[in-house]
Amino acid sequence: MTLINSKSSPFLHRGCEGTPDAATRGEGCFSHGACKLDVQDRFLRMPIPDGQPDYPYVEIRFKNSRKDFFQKPDDLILMAGDIVAVESSPGHDIGIVSLTGHSVEQQMAKKAFFPNQETKKVYRKARVNDIEKWIYAVMKENDTLFRTRKIIYDLNLEMKLNDVEYQGDGTKAIFYYTADDRVDFRQLIKLLAEQFRIRIEMKQIGVRQEAARMGGIGSCGRELCCVTWLTQFRSVTTATARIQQLSLNPQKLAGQCSKLKCCLNYEYEVYQEALREFPQPDLVLQTKYGNAEYMKADVFKRLVWYSYINDNSNMMAIPLKEVNEIISMNKKGVKPDKLEDFAYSKEQKTEFEVGISEEDLRRFDD
Repeated sequence: MTLINSKSSPFLHRGCEGTPDAATRGEGCFSHGACKLDVQDRFLRMPIPDGQPDYPYVEIRFKNSRKDFFQKPDDLILMAGDIVAVESSPGHDIGIVSLTGHSVEQQMAKKAFFPNQETKKVYRKARVNDIEKWIYAVMKENDTLFRTRKIIYDLNLEMKLNDVEYQGDGTKAIFYYTADDRVDFRQLIKLLAEQFRIRIEMKQIGVRQEAARMGGIGSCGRELCCVTWLTQFRSVTTATARIQQLSLNPQKLAGQCSKLKCCLNYEYEVYQEALREFPQPDLVLQTKYGNAEYMKADVFKRLVWYSYINDNSNMMAIPLKEVNEIISMNKKGVKPDKLEDFAYSKEQKTEFEVGISEEDLRRFDD
């Protein structure tokens, strides 16, 4: 019996750069930076000391960003890229080894995974008939996805079906969906079981997890962070954007998941630390010409813009050192003549309306 050409299906790589070859070592399927949630094995080139057994657990990749840890038999030697048959409920699943050795131990600690007697096991390296069943099951995923979306539309259910993942033996399928409210899909499951003659598992995911599974290119021109390396989602709020002096424009701040971009958190702590040296926004500078109110700040250039309350057509950029000097003078009851004597530059103030209310902005918060 000849093996179906696995290279003919673009879906079999399950998130890797290319489909591994069942007959040889499959390290070539992992190209760092081109793989969904790829991992770097820091112990790959380090030999195991004499007398120390190999780590008994491996990390297995399935479709897109789904991974899990499995216990392998003592006599089974696995390398990254090997296609293996693993325990599932019911039957077995087919996955690709993504990490072996003591790097798995670090990953398990990072994800707070504690192995026990119920930890699923690796059965064997995938046989020819295992891979043929796997290929046949994977090729049905797109058709199942579109047909199920039609059924959901006919049932008028308030949910969005994102992805379908067939188990390697073709006896079960996981349906990933997003929904704002609780969905009663008892009738849907009944219809799906009649249509496809398989076990049905409905799994609800968030909009950020949806973007991670589907993939895409961000406004920076790179693959989405949640696709390539980000595994833990932190809460992002509009306060994060305000501290970084960003325009509160949802079209620029929202990612493909329609939530605020995760990268807004990357420099948040840096801005928090830097702004401690800057005056409070509600502090008014007093001069003989008139009082001036805070407009904005440039953390990197260490400039603060102020505008006269009685003449707010212009803004003046004043170095932070000079601002602190004026504040010290005001505390002593001394008022300088005018801010222009301290200004680094002067520019005309422009008024524009974003057209977004505070209530509209809050819906982007996690």
